[in-house]
Formats: sequence, C-alpha cells, structure tokens
Amino acid sequence: MLSGIVSNLFGGISVGSVLLIAALGLAIIFGLMGVINMAHGELMMIGAYTTFVVQNICKGTPLADFYIFPALVAAFLVVGLFGLLLERLVVRHLYGRPLETLLATWGVSLILQQFVRSVSWQFIAGLAIFCLLFFGGNAVWQRFTGISKLGRSILTVVYAAIAIATCNLITGSLARPWFGAQGVNLTAPTWLLGGIDVGTDRLPATRLFIIGLTIICVVAVYLFLNKSTWGLRMRAVTQNREMSACLGIPTDRVDALTFALGSGLAGIAGVAVTLLGSTDPNTGMGYIIDAFMVVVVGGVGKLVGSIVAAMTLGIANYLIAADAFAPLLGWAPPLADFFKFFSNSSMAKVMVFAAIFIFLQARPAGLFPQKGRTVDN
Repeated sequence: MLSGIVSNLFGGISVGSVLLIAALGLAIIFGLMGVINMAHGELMMIGAYTTFVVQNICKGTPLADFYIFPALVAAFLVVGLFGLLLERLVVRHLYGRPLETLLATWGVSLILQQFVRSVSWQFIAGLAIFCLLFFGGNAVWQRFTGISKLGRSILTVVYAAIAIATCNLITGSLARPWFGAQGVNLTAPTWLLGGIDVGTDRLPATRLFIIGLTIICVVAVYLFLNKSTWGLRMRAVTQNREMSACLGIPTDRVDALTFALGSGLAGIAGVAVTLLGSTDPNTGMGYIIDAFMVVVVGGVGKLVGSIVAAMTLGIANYLIAADAFAPLLGWAPPLADFFKFFSNSSMAKVMVFAAIFIFLQARPAGLFPQKGRTVDN
C-alpha cells in the first residue's frame, strides 16, 4: 500500500514538474508583462529540436552521453535569442493591445510549426536570397533613385519570384527537410535509463532529472528576480512603468530582457520534454493550455502560486487518470464508478478543467492574488 502511494505521488509530482517547467517562462512573460504569448508552446518545440541537433553534433565525441548539458545551454540561448527578436519585431508594437498580441503570437506559432516541417537547405538558401535582395536592393534604390510605396511592393514581388526560381534549382539531398512532419526521437543518456526502486515500484531517472531541473530553474529565477539588478528592474517596471522610467530605468530593455528570459526558460522546458517522448511540430500544443492554467490558477505574476498550481494540477491529473481514487472509495460504489469513468488522460483533463472553472468562479484572481495599488491599474 505504501509503495503504491509513493508511486502515485511521485507520478503526480513529476507531471507537475513538467507543467511547472513549461509554465515558468510563461509566468515571466504573462505574469510580469501581461503579454499573452500563444507561441510559447512553439518556443518549447524549438528548444526540443535544438536538443536533437546538439545530440547529433555530440555523437561520436566524449560528450555523447552528456549531450543533455550542452543542450540545456544551447536551447536557452537559441530560444532566448529568438524570443528577443520576436519581442523587438512583433510584440513591442502591440503592448497594451492584448487581443492583437494574442492573434499575432498565434500567427507566429503557426509559422513556426510550418517552418519546422519545411525547413531545408533549399529553404534557407531561398530565404537568404530574398533577404539579401529585399534589404540590399531597397537600400540601393532608396539611395540613388528613391522609391515609392508602390515601387517597393512591386520590387518585393520581383525579389520573391527571383528567390523562388533560384531556390527551385537546388534539388536532391539539399531539398530534403531537416526534420519533417513525422517527428524525431531522441535517445536519453545511458545514466538516465535506470531509476530508483522504492518497494515494488521504480521511480524513473528521467522523471527525477526533470524534477531536479525544475527545482534548479525555480531557484535560479527567484534569485534573479530578487537579488540581481536587472531582476529588481523587471519587478519595478512591473509595478509602475511610468515611475520606473522617471527614475532612469530603461523600460524597453527591461521588456526585451523579460521576454528573452521567459523564452529561454521555454527552451529549457523543451529539453525536458524530449526525455518524455518523441518531438514533432505539434509538441508545444500539448502544453500551452495547461501552462496557461497553471499561471492563471496560481495568480498572475506569483512564482509561488505557479509552483502550488502546477503541483496541484499535476497530482490531480495523474491520480484521476491512474484511477487511484477508486480503490479508496470501495465503501461508496457510486463515487468509485464516477472516478473510474474519468480514469484516462483525456477525461482526467476534462474533470480538472471543470474543477478549475468552478474554482475561478470563487477566486478569479487565483490562489495568490496581487495586492496593492497597482492591481486595479
């Protein structure tokens, strides 16, 4: 009986850790900036594919069995840089307009999914040619002859036609997609293939690693937000942007750093996800809704709330899906049958989401609501 309880609690905590590490970056972006980033799941996907690339690079080297560590660094940097570009090019023009931000980032998520399906050396060559013609050609035209909006539009079509025509000349292996739509499988390091035996149950090492990684990320984020100069600036801008700007804090840089940090954490979440199954262009879609639920239930901008919400939702999902309640309710057959009806992953989510809906009716601000003068602003 004790081993069954340990197994069920460990399963729930491991699921909660996956949810928390997926929601941690979203809690930074949504909680501190108020930006609804629907591309967060695709940022996780990019982190997962970065892990796949790093694993292939490390094959045949002394790092082959420890690729997970350079993959964590690479995923954080690559996805963080992408998040920085996304903030500079798209999100910064939409602050204060949540609906437009939601639609724009949703469009970015669709573009990223198709990009991963189609990207190849042929695609990269065509994109590079178009960018060279667009930026270089327009600069030359503007410098020597000037160019109208109509002329710029016509030249853009011409540049695209040239890039496509040149791109079609590239065939063979260079035209083959790097990843494709079928997804890729990563091999976990040999030291993560075992586990720890507790009674008759076995706790997988991969889940233990994810739990440890989540703890490290939570502690690192807490220390950064509360002890570092830029972390304190981020908190100041969150509480009062106008006053922070008057005190000389570069709010635009703080916004960029916040988005890059949240995106980098999504990349780390992508590394963790690769240890649980295959990676495909739709990987992020399975986590975005749950991640938003963690942030909303925990309380916007509250790190402690995200931790409690992730663990609660993870344990509830696991226990209901594993039918852990039915044996305990043998004295009440109707209740046992009720929980047995929901004893699969899909129906368990339905029940948990229904409970969240009821909970938010009573506490719409979440478990740990914001307090102070800025709540109503």
